[in-house]
Amino acid sequence: MLLKVIRNVLGYSIAAVDVVTRGKGQQRSAEQQEKVDAETRNMALYQFTACPFCIKTRRAIHKLGLNIEKRDAMNNAQARAELEQQGGQIKVPCLRISEAGKDDVWMYESGDIIAYLQQRFG
Repeated sequence: MLLKVIRNVLGYSIAAVDVVTRGKGQQRSAEQQEKVDAETRNMALYQFTACPFCIKTRRAIHKLGLNIEKRDAMNNAQARAELEQQGGQIKVPCLRISEAGKDDVWMYESGDIIAYLQQRFG
C-alpha cells in the first residue's frame, strides 16, 4: 500500500514536471498538419497518467506534433477491457494502429512506439 502511494506521488510529480517543461511541438504548415492529423486519426495510445514509460511516450508524441487520442487504461473500464481483450494484455504504453482492410496492430514498449512514430512522422 505504501509503495503504491509513493509510486503514484512520484509518477504524478513526474507527469506535472513533464507538462510544465515541454517545449513546442514540431511545427508544420496547416496543410502538412492536416495530412498528419488524418494519418493519426486511426491511432490511440492506451496509457496510465503516472507511468514513466507512458510519460516518455506522450512527450515524444507532443514533440512530434501528433494528435493521437489518449485512452486511460487505469481509470476507464472500456479502454482497459479493449486493451486486454483485443491487445492481449494490460500493459502500457500501447499504441493501437487501425488501418482499413488490415488487422489492428497493438504496439507495446515505449521505445518501439517512439521509434515507429519518429520514422513515420519525424
